[in-house]
Amino acid sequence: MASDTILDYVPSILSESKYLTVLELQNSDFQELPTSIGNMFNLKYIGLRNTKITSLPESIKNLSNLQTLDVKSTNIRALPPGIVNLTKLRHLIADKFADKNQSQFRYFVGVEAPIGLSNLEDLQTLETVQASKELTEQLDKLLQLRSLWIDNITAVHCAELFSTLSTMPLLSSLLLSAADENEKLSSKYFNPTCTKLHKLILRGRWALGTVDCPILQNHGKYLKYLALSRCDFDKDPLVVLASSVPNLTYLRLNNMQSPQTLVLSAGSFPHLKTLVLMDMNDVSLLTIRNGALLSIESLYIISLSQLHTVPEGIGSLSSLKKLWLLRLHRNFKANWDRSGIQKNLHVPEIRV
Repeated sequence: MASDTILDYVPSILSESKYLTVLELQNSDFQELPTSIGNMFNLKYIGLRNTKITSLPESIKNLSNLQTLDVKSTNIRALPPGIVNLTKLRHLIADKFADKNQSQFRYFVGVEAPIGLSNLEDLQTLETVQASKELTEQLDKLLQLRSLWIDNITAVHCAELFSTLSTMPLLSSLLLSAADENEKLSSKYFNPTCTKLHKLILRGRWALGTVDCPILQNHGKYLKYLALSRCDFDKDPLVVLASSVPNLTYLRLNNMQSPQTLVLSAGSFPHLKTLVLMDMNDVSLLTIRNGALLSIESLYIISLSQLHTVPEGIGSLSSLKKLWLLRLHRNFKANWDRSGIQKNLHVPEIRV
């Protein structure tokens, strides 16, 4: 039976399945939940990710046992006000893809936080909401949050929002995205007191410079996953980060200004398994010293338009399993072939 035919039966299936606990329609062409969804009092999980749905019925407020609502990458811009009645909700995942090619800075857009969000005291996951003064006040009461994504942050939000985030006791994963690529956010207010924050994604410019962030200087040793986009560095970011975030297992640097030469010094990032360098158009030389990246498994060097020579020392990465060298300087492929290095690399997957 064709998938579109199956979807035609969803409303009748829901009306006759009051005891259903899981509704998973991810990646389908599903467009609308019927009002009768509110009668399914046993529902604990609703998955509508990557569907064509544009809104949720107000009757969803009756799903008193709902624990997970996933409407990520849909066309939903606002949640129904009654969502705040679902006091057993633990995972609320909602954002809209504004640009599926991810060429725009805000390629995904969070939903507005509903009034009364602080009623959801059991909430552990909240992705993605737009920054506002009201959001800051409500986050102060959501003490069970483990994963939080916030976008559309402006300089006006920084003091109160970052101060609140700094005191959240269980927060382990955090994404912070500025309102646009030129918005400067003050990093001095972001200084976590809890050591549980292990994953951090920062998208946007820092007013005081990334190097001086308390999050890196005071909390850096606790971070395992770090992704920075448009956080420009005056100094070599790999040298700076190697000392401030030494225990990373994942590092991604994307679309930022930096010096022309990047160096991975001996002993740097001993636990790092994945390194992504992407859209760094200033970089023309990458050097990997012997003893760097001792645990590296995946190295992605993509869209470094000025990188024309083979990274020096790349042959020393004995643990490497995946190497991508894509969309580099027009002469890079010829220089790579001329070097003959590939025949000496024991890497299962190489893309050049």
